[in-house]
Amino acid sequence: MLQIRDIHVHYGRSHILQGLSLSAAPGEVIGIFGRNGVGKTTLLKTIAGWLQPTSGTITIDGTAIHHLSSHRIARLGIGFVPEDRRIFPHLTVQENLTLGFLQVPGRSRAQSRMALDEVYAKFPRLKERRSQPGMTLSGGEQQMLAMARVMIGDARLLLIDEPSEGLAPIIVAELYAIIRTMKENGRTVLLVEQNITNALAVSDRFVAIERGQIVHAGTAASESDKQQLMEAIAI
Repeated sequence: MLQIRDIHVHYGRSHILQGLSLSAAPGEVIGIFGRNGVGKTTLLKTIAGWLQPTSGTITIDGTAIHHLSSHRIARLGIGFVPEDRRIFPHLTVQENLTLGFLQVPGRSRAQSRMALDEVYAKFPRLKERRSQPGMTLSGGEQQMLAMARVMIGDARLLLIDEPSEGLAPIIVAELYAIIRTMKENGRTVLLVEQNITNALAVSDRFVAIERGQIVHAGTAASESDKQQLMEAIAI
């Protein structure tokens, strides 16, 4: 589904991604690990079109997307949940969610209503708070809202950046239950996360990044691969 080949990305003179290649199949969850500043978030932003690569290619189902704008990439079914969530603080929960409909132009009112009901079924907290402004939500609820907004846009590839940072364990458990549901529904997920234990529990495969390159890759079911992961990122 997703094919990244020899991607290079620069911030000014800083060479952040240095020839990184990665692929993902439908319904696969891939954990992306590494220390701060190694290029994990840059990778997600580049796939989402927030950053343009200096060279290399990114394709979805064989269609090149690395030259497209972020809104065109979103309409291809790629949803980005950034670390800072990017919800609209003065809009209500429901208004934030309905912005996700922009990713699926041409959807009927009945289809939109059904999509909203499905999201509320997965996120009952959001249904309870649907009339509240986004700024009144807790950190965990804002994270749920950010994830729900890309799901309501029918995203089939989700890029999720540090979903558990600063959240209570009970909220983290709820978020990871949703990620498991995404996987069961056939959605592909690239998951950047510092909480390696939680991420490995839902991942099929993982990669470790150092200095803009993948230095280790393995399967989450392999104990030896996980041990090498810890050594690769020096935890």
